[in-house]
Amino acid sequence: MTRCYLNAMAMVSAMGDCPQAAYRQLTVGAPALSTSHSFSPEDTLPLGLFTGELPVVQLPECHWHSRNNQMALLALEQIRPQAEAAIARFKPHRIGVVVGTSTSGISDSETDLKQRVNTGELPPNFDYRQQEMGATASYIAAELGVTGPVFAISTACSSGAKALASARRLLRAGLCDAVIAGGVDTLCHLTVQGFSALEAVSDSPCVPFSHNRKGINIGEGAGLFLVSREPGEVELAGVGESSDAHHISAPDPSGAGAVRCMQSALRDAGIASDAVDYVNLHGTATALNDQMEARALAQVFGEAGVPCSSTKPFTGHTLGAAGAVEAAICWLALQEGGAPRHVWDGQADPDLPALDLITASQPNTELSCALSNSFAFGGNNISLILRRVV
Repeated sequence: MTRCYLNAMAMVSAMGDCPQAAYRQLTVGAPALSTSHSFSPEDTLPLGLFTGELPVVQLPECHWHSRNNQMALLALEQIRPQAEAAIARFKPHRIGVVVGTSTSGISDSETDLKQRVNTGELPPNFDYRQQEMGATASYIAAELGVTGPVFAISTACSSGAKALASARRLLRAGLCDAVIAGGVDTLCHLTVQGFSALEAVSDSPCVPFSHNRKGINIGEGAGLFLVSREPGEVELAGVGESSDAHHISAPDPSGAGAVRCMQSALRDAGIASDAVDYVNLHGTATALNDQMEARALAQVFGEAGVPCSSTKPFTGHTLGAAGAVEAAICWLALQEGGAPRHVWDGQADPDLPALDLITASQPNTELSCALSNSFAFGGNNISLILRRVV
């Protein structure tokens, strides 16, 4: 079976505008959430808000101009040299783009629709296409001038990880020689207030797997990769997917779907569970998700366990981008050495199986293999295995 590699990586999040900034935050164990009422007028909430400057989209058409595409452009600029080298080598029609998102340009449409409510008129630059789910994938293709397969994935919190799985399928099917793949999501009222209506949002920084966990902190970010068959330093070695369809928003409490996708990823990578050095937990800090995931890890990794952490206290839950942002964190851990710390209050939930959560007192060690979990609404689950190529 054709091996696929993550040849270049880009990341934007609350931790900063590049992978190096993110690595600094992860290394010192310092979350970077902001407190704001911008997306929840009646409540001040911790948010994984990117507070840096975003570049201006230069393409003239109105439908390209959205905060989501600005976030995508900031990430794309980090890997543009590698992307352009791939285009020159393989030609534009052999380069694909797959982007996971759940918000696209909805934040911009919210502003425009508010103006219509207040004035009776939409602004002259309003274009419905800003908020289409495929908008950011199409924007990246237009920005690079590539003409291969271009599409979006919107499966809630698994979207960004599923984009990487789709990129691998495009390569293995011979439809592409390289793919720009990942996830991009930006904050908007719809998601912050929607999750608040589900009573899933915490009014304090999230504490995954704690007895005191109260819910998620919504975030925004981008993670993009150049994926190809060209050997590189990090391989996308395993993908496991499952759909338990237990409930429209609640996970199967038994963790059966999560177990299936982790085991499938291990089989796909051709490794046993003890070959995994680190697991990036989905770890949303909701009561049901953490319960399900802890049970699933106990089944897959047994009494020996595995070093693990949730990085959502650093980024917030970036929704459609989460799977890609957290794969990027695993990419960094493999390249730079040392898994991210688990930031919480240290109050373990006695009703959950014990996890080998990484604390500040544990030394950073060289990693060879990392697994990243993403579990979405409707039981749409995916696990990715990234392996450092020696």
